[in-house]
Amino acid sequence: MIRAEHVIKTFTRTEKKGRKEDFNAVDDISLTADEGEIVGILGPNGAGKTTLLRMLANLLEPTRGSVTVETQAGVLSNPVEIKKNIGYLSGNTKLYGRLSVREMLTLFGGIYGIADDEIDQRVDEVVDVLHMEEFVDNRIEKLSTGQTQRASIARCLVHQPDIYIFDEPTLGLDIISSAAIIEFMKSEKEKGKTIIYSTHYMEEAEYLCDRIIMMNHGKLICNASPEELKRRPGTANMRQAFYMIIEKE
Repeated sequence: MIRAEHVIKTFTRTEKKGRKEDFNAVDDISLTADEGEIVGILGPNGAGKTTLLRMLANLLEPTRGSVTVETQAGVLSNPVEIKKNIGYLSGNTKLYGRLSVREMLTLFGGIYGIADDEIDQRVDEVVDVLHMEEFVDNRIEKLSTGQTQRASIARCLVHQPDIYIFDEPTLGLDIISSAAIIEFMKSEKEKGKTIIYSTHYMEEAEYLCDRIIMMNHGKLICNASPEELKRRPGTANMRQAFYMIIEKE
């Protein structure tokens, strides 16, 4: 489980005339994602989604408010333990191009403290889950976009985290690669994992998510299930509901 309470992230920007001005990229947002739940984060570009996800992953400290990470062992306070229990995928994740996928996963398995006699088996399990058998021994710099994205996700799950935070994992991917990632997330939800998932694809969010959180200008403007959103007057699908809610802001 992961919970944010009244989180605010303030940055400073320089205006055209050289004046500096503070603004809230995330402005007083509270949310909870429970075990066995997929929570979608939607919003237009610049809404603050990535900043929020980075705070939830404990990679960015809130200016105000708090983020709590809890597993079956209890509330985690040690930053190292928190990172061990989160698999975070960002839109600009960089991998080691000269390594093969297998070498990269073995390296990260060691970093996360997986025992030497267990790493090979764990890597094989991850390769099977994401259907990477055909390219697991290829160098990462030679992979296609979809293959590279699956390798990035494999890095996030090799240590079997309890929480996944994915920032647009299927952006720009082909249908086969997208389907592999979507079905993986559904299977992890069934195992009781917590998944926070940012996407621009409405149909994907409708298919995957138990709840949808919409953001605009750093604020939370909607927190509802896909079914509740589609029941709004004048809407027949998620896309229509999204436009209607954004236009009211």
